[in-house]
Amino acid sequence: MEILLLAIALSMDSAALSIANGARCLNLTLFKISKIAFIYGFFQAFMLLIGYFLGLEFIKYVEFIDHYIAFLILVILGVKMIKDSKNQDTLECSIDLSLKLLIIGAIATSIDALAVGVALSFEGGSIVFSSAIVGLVCFIICIGAVYIGRYLGETLEKKALILGGILLIAIGFKILISHLFDLNI
Repeated sequence: MEILLLAIALSMDSAALSIANGARCLNLTLFKISKIAFIYGFFQAFMLLIGYFLGLEFIKYVEFIDHYIAFLILVILGVKMIKDSKNQDTLECSIDLSLKLLIIGAIATSIDALAVGVALSFEGGSIVFSSAIVGLVCFIICIGAVYIGRYLGETLEKKALILGGILLIAIGFKILISHLFDLNI
């Protein structure tokens, strides 16, 4: 049960990005939605594994900058989304959902999984099972989140883009503040 709750918590940043993608791209096919969800789920699971196997020694170097990297990427994506909402006449897919940009977003939203992987390395247990659960839960949540974003996009039009951008910026600030002040937000 604990790993399921952990998986849900780790998936929330990816879900927010999925909502934003759904709001920006109302005409996504099931294949593209699955691609988005797979990439986000894969990176959640992969970063958990990396954290686990590299352990505490690696996190000493990354912990000083991980929150800055995630903050910058999410704020840039959020500001771009808000800026693009002003120039958009239709909510057809106006963003580039290339593999490169999806991976950048996936890395930004899965950096916390790296730290969680380090913590799990002290507990023992099956990291392969835990990683698979995290990846699967994130995949499922992200599919639902894209559809939520599509619904919000149809209902709120450009306001959904602004809301998605604000949400990404807020997540960036949450990551930065929680790391700088050692808070569990």
